[in-house]
Amino acid sequence: MIVVTGGAGFIGSNLAAALEGRGRRDIVVCDWLGRDDKWRNIAKRDLLDLIAPERLFEFLDGNRGRIEAIFHMGAISATTETDADLIVRTNIDLPQRLWLWCAGNGARLVYASSAATYGDGAAGFLDDDSDSGLARLRPLNAYGWSKLAFDRRVARFVREGVTPPQWAGLRFFNVYGPNEYHKGGQMSVVPQIHRRVAAGEPARLFRSHHRDYADGGQLRDFIDVEDCVQVMLWLLDNPAAGGLFNCGTGSARSFKDLATAVFSALGRAPEIEYVDTPEAIRAKYQYFTQAESGKLRQAGYDRQFTSLEAGVTRYVRDFLESDDPYR
Repeated sequence: MIVVTGGAGFIGSNLAAALEGRGRRDIVVCDWLGRDDKWRNIAKRDLLDLIAPERLFEFLDGNRGRIEAIFHMGAISATTETDADLIVRTNIDLPQRLWLWCAGNGARLVYASSAATYGDGAAGFLDDDSDSGLARLRPLNAYGWSKLAFDRRVARFVREGVTPPQWAGLRFFNVYGPNEYHKGGQMSVVPQIHRRVAAGEPARLFRSHHRDYADGGQLRDFIDVEDCVQVMLWLLDNPAAGGLFNCGTGSARSFKDLATAVFSALGRAPEIEYVDTPEAIRAKYQYFTQAESGKLRQAGYDRQFTSLEAGVTRYVRDFLESDDPYR
């Protein structure tokens, strides 16, 4: 069986859908559903089981020898979370326990790292998992720090020879796509813009506070969630592949490009207004991210990434404009 932690969340639920689309009927989702509509992310899935995170290790121990792979997508992912102790328990201690369980029980492990590990990008965006490469990075928030801290623990486990039969860490860049609606203010900009445009309002973007970037010219490596899913499926199909990999397109695009793509998908001329970046995040705001994708290509991944225009059009027309926007 395959266990997807955070499987009712954004990336995890898209992975579960793709696994089911392959005919898998042995998918176990580990997640909390809460009181909102997060349950809709998995409402269409035929799951073998749905377990709460506090039951995870009880479930794993009760199914030793039956677990083929664990995709660990669960995390405190809000970059604005300030409870550092909660972040440590969830983003460092838990995946460390999972790593050791997989290493001791012969299960494969793919876990979610993050491009937030790169901070302001001053040290570049190279997915270098050497001690020196990891030590150069300076994340800007506790979330990014926690992801880097676990990457460093992984590097130590690898040096000590304590590893699952296959492992991979994926540094996801700016992911967008269906099933992210429960994330509120942490959703990608696509559904936020769509909501305003659908209400007859102009798109709203942050004004630039950096002399090298025009308003709306801040650059991100936006990646369709389907591309992230395809990378994970490729890892499942190629058990000899592994390591720490960036998961981005390798092409930075502006927020203005993103907004324009939303308008284009709706057959509308762009109408954009700019507002000041909030003071609370202005000093830590990233103006540029772009994945170095050579390492993933060298490992054998040869699928082309979806263009921003094609990905946004699919998202808007097939999901956001649909009566049922869930995958």
